[in-house]
Amino acid sequence: MSATLPFDAVLFDCDGVLVDSEPITNRVLRDMLEELGWSMTLEECMATFVGKAVKDEAAQIEARTGQRLTADWLASFRERRNEALDRELLVVPGALGAVREVHAWLGGRVACASGADRLKVELQLDKVGLAPFFRNRIFSGHETPRSKPFPDVYLAAARALGVDPKRCAVVEDTVTGARAGLDAGATVFGYSPGGLSHSSAQALRAMGVAHVFADMAQLPALLAGFDARG
Repeated sequence: MSATLPFDAVLFDCDGVLVDSEPITNRVLRDMLEELGWSMTLEECMATFVGKAVKDEAAQIEARTGQRLTADWLASFRERRNEALDRELLVVPGALGAVREVHAWLGGRVACASGADRLKVELQLDKVGLAPFFRNRIFSGHETPRSKPFPDVYLAAARALGVDPKRCAVVEDTVTGARAGLDAGATVFGYSPGGLSHSSAQALRAMGVAHVFADMAQLPALLAGFDARG
């Protein structure tokens, strides 16, 4: 099957694509921002921060709270976030089987390229049983010159795998990540678990991704059947 797969590698985002982490992370973030004086609902918090690194939003947080975002506060956030993830995190339905199949097809040429810090990514992949498929192939936007929406983390992943970014498929669930994949030159598949009529699906389509899908179990067949000629 790998001989006919139209990609040399598949690069996965982590949060929202492989693990259902965003509601957990943003609940912790919402609570901690409220402690600083910025009150919002969980839905508002997710609309504001999903797809973005909290450290990159320091200016917005400081403007809304009137307080400086310190290294100690960020460390406390990550500690509380990681404790909650370790208790509650679940794999995205269908992701384990999809990754296992694609990993086998491509002889292991898959990577996890996340905007999150490495400790969080590794904790999450370990928690849900995906870590064996990404050993030594985890890339963090915290370790590149620029994080998403810039393409650096995807370019780093493709370079480490020894493949042309234009021969990579990227799997993303946010417009921030999709922009990063597209600017890397990859073919982006947009995952929208809320359904194809959901606002996230519409936003991904507007961004120009190659295909939007709602069930991660469909991914291997979508990759195998993709025709760049349309």
